[in-house]
Amino acid sequence: MQLLKFASIKLTLLLVVGILIGTYTKVTINSCFIFTGIFLLGLGVSFFTIKTEIKSFLFNFFMVSTTISLGLLTSALNTPLNYNSHYSYAKKNSTGIYTLKITEVLKPNTYSQKYIAKVKAINNTNYSGKILVYISKDSTDFTLSIDDEIRTAALLNKIQPSVNPYQFNYKKYMHYLGVYDQINISTKEIIILKNRSTTLYGFSSRIRNLIIKKLKKAPFGKNEFAVIEALLLGQRQDISKTTYDNYKKAGAVHILAVSGLHIGILLLILEFLLQFLTYLPYGRKIKLGVLVILLWAFALLSGFSASVIRATTMFTFIAYALYLNRPSNTFNILALSMGFILLFINPNLLYQVGFQMSYAAVFAIAWIFPKLQRFWFPKNIIVNKIWQLLAVSIAAQVGVLPISLFYFHQFPSLFFISNLLIIPFLGVILGLGIFVIVLVFFNCLPNSIALFYNTIIYCMNYIVGWVAKQEVFIFSNIPFNQLQLFLSYGILILFVTMLSKTTFKKVCYFLVSIVFWQVFYLYQNNILQREENTWILHESRNSVIYHQNGKKLHVISSKKELNTATLTNYKMEKRIDTVLHSTLLNSYVYNSLNLKIIDSTGIYLPSKKSAIYLLTNSPKINIDRFLDTTQPTKIIADGSNYKSYIYRWKATCDKRKIPFHYTGEKGAYCLK
Repeated sequence: MQLLKFASIKLTLLLVVGILIGTYTKVTINSCFIFTGIFLLGLGVSFFTIKTEIKSFLFNFFMVSTTISLGLLTSALNTPLNYNSHYSYAKKNSTGIYTLKITEVLKPNTYSQKYIAKVKAINNTNYSGKILVYISKDSTDFTLSIDDEIRTAALLNKIQPSVNPYQFNYKKYMHYLGVYDQINISTKEIIILKNRSTTLYGFSSRIRNLIIKKLKKAPFGKNEFAVIEALLLGQRQDISKTTYDNYKKAGAVHILAVSGLHIGILLLILEFLLQFLTYLPYGRKIKLGVLVILLWAFALLSGFSASVIRATTMFTFIAYALYLNRPSNTFNILALSMGFILLFINPNLLYQVGFQMSYAAVFAIAWIFPKLQRFWFPKNIIVNKIWQLLAVSIAAQVGVLPISLFYFHQFPSLFFISNLLIIPFLGVILGLGIFVIVLVFFNCLPNSIALFYNTIIYCMNYIVGWVAKQEVFIFSNIPFNQLQLFLSYGILILFVTMLSKTTFKKVCYFLVSIVFWQVFYLYQNNILQREENTWILHESRNSVIYHQNGKKLHVISSKKELNTATLTNYKMEKRIDTVLHSTLLNSYVYNSLNLKIIDSTGIYLPSKKSAIYLLTNSPKINIDRFLDTTQPTKIIADGSNYKSYIYRWKATCDKRKIPFHYTGEKGAYCLK
């Protein structure tokens, strides 16, 4: 394949292999240093001393091994638990006095403000690591900013995993960020420290908050202001769910996140505006320096988020390539910025959706767009520009489609319309937006300019909303698993390679990949047809049982109101065709397993056969007498019970050595 001809791409792939091995194995930092040192020594010896025919083989072997070991090393160095100073090695107390430094402000939920904080000390002993902080909302307008330092007495809790099948696993997501635990506190339990150190992230946050405060005084609409925040300042906390869903359905959600698209357009604008510098002595070098400074200044303004850093790093390399007059060597630039800059510094970026989609889109544009251009080259300049824009959109969408289907399970087929209508004007929107920010920063923004810019954003929101309403063209709830993700990229690579230079062998490879996909689909479908499962789910104030038989799902619940997201996820994953609903009864038999339900009435009868008992709606029973009478094989408590009851039942069952399963702690229970 042509891409693998680039040495930088090969090395980046090997680095990724090393990072993946480091993620799923427990290799210590010292071991990684030893392996890397040995392989580096072997690399040096094979290059400088060996002069026989085996030199090439040994050099390639040690180069591969060194790159993989570097991936292992950077993964180990970025795993917080590998350091003895991590707070998890502190003496376990019921409650500790934590000194925390806010490093990231997350989007709040209905009940709490959310932050990621760095642990500075516990009980006056210095420690490291990051934790998730929930601060309950009250009547006061209390918020913390990046670099704020607080002291609080709190009980550390593990971040809970997903409790229902095929639900988003927030614990796993936070694990990739190096965050393993959380604390839940109120504003009354916080002391804000005055003597705090300032970081670059905190400095950026203060500038951004100052601009936001001044922007709020300008005559912007609520939805328009939220989009301006996201578009220019990287803040998406204020975007309403309706607006975000509209952009998502229209295939334009990438516009709301400051990323490669925005930085690329900004680079083009700056290239044009700074062209006059090339007429000065050493003008090209001065232009490059100013370009890079302005790009990183915008990154600072946008909060140095992961998406902004990776995009700015990538386009810094591109700016340097333009200076060297080598813009065509795009793949080397992408591989260097991705592998030996971003992933080497922070390997956890590999697991972030934005990182995956950004590089997939840019690689696809660099590889597929030139091939699309060769299919048709219109002579009319207007038609040609429209075709170029459409070809770029198609290439990018093809590149990110498998990732989008895997994570979001939907495909907005009208993406090209929203992109055709918005992206040509995005340069104007960004340029004017930066001009608006400069004016508002110096308190000289005229209302006429603010209203004009507000109208532009309103029109963009209206176009996106109109496209999103064409729901017949939005394909959602598409089942797509990890193996399909890799298979689809294999098919895509073989297809593009075949179109580049069609040969009989390439056509055969492509057709075999299609047949393999169909065989895999039929095999998976056959397994689902014969599958039978029974799940006791976790839902707050409700008791829910799913009984799946092939592609039919029987939903049994004590209330009519259900968690629709849980049901949708299960239907999509298992490709359910038919859903039946019924009310919860007091007894069921599943594959010779007896399931007895004890509800709020607390009525139960001794069972002649061994049975599993499900406790629902907080029955007032004498748990010791109940266990003596029924002799259960297992006790299950779902989310409809009071927690005080659950703790009491669990303590008694542990004492009596009877298995106890609480769905809110251990997740949904599968009857087998």
